[in-house]
Amino acid sequence: MGPAAVKRMLSPVLETTELAINYYELAPGDSFGFGYHRHEAQEEVFYVQEGTVTFETEEGDVAVESGEVIRFAPGEWQRGTNESEERVVALGLGAPRDAGETEMVRDCPDCGERTHQTIEWADDGEALVTLCEECSATTGRFD
Repeated sequence: MGPAAVKRMLSPVLETTELAINYYELAPGDSFGFGYHRHEAQEEVFYVQEGTVTFETEEGDVAVESGEVIRFAPGEWQRGTNESEERVVALGLGAPRDAGETEMVRDCPDCGERTHQTIEWADDGEALVTLCEECSATTGRFD
């Protein structure tokens, strides 16, 4: 359940202690994360195996194609999304494994701007939702 069609956390199976390893498949429109975010303590590297991922960064959008990698230092804002019509397969690597505080923003239609968000279970318990910290509006639902 989340913003990616498939996410498999490989760190527990591989028993890594300092490195987070995640396998992703992104359908068209899917994303690695719930919103534009940054990790306080974690450096991240994404390797795109198939397809193209568009990363929103502080410097603008960056397209990362099959066979390419992109790195984000701790504290750098980013969000990777599949904006194409084909499925994306990618690996996400993060060190240290514990990302520390994660700060996330999303567009809030009620506030009319990007606001800080929290992630909670939907009232029906069937999905995760992102909620605006300013007005409590639901800004996304992830089944």
